[in-house]
Amino acid sequence: MAKIQGIENLLIYLESVGYPLSEQQINEFLSAKKIPHSKPYGNMIVFDRSHIEWWVKMQRKTDLSL
Repeated sequence: MAKIQGIENLLIYLESVGYPLSEQQINEFLSAKKIPHSKPYGNMIVFDRSHIEWWVKMQRKTDLSL
């Protein structure tokens, strides 16, 4: 499984798949536990790319229904 380490790398990935978000938006999602992630130790945040791909797909469906 491919991993994305850190918010900065997640921002780059999201931009590359056409779903750009700001660091503030990511932090809000993290605080609300609305984005799949793990914290293996300390302040390190890791995102599983396949989970993020699924999450983006779900977000796009939600965006379309608004």
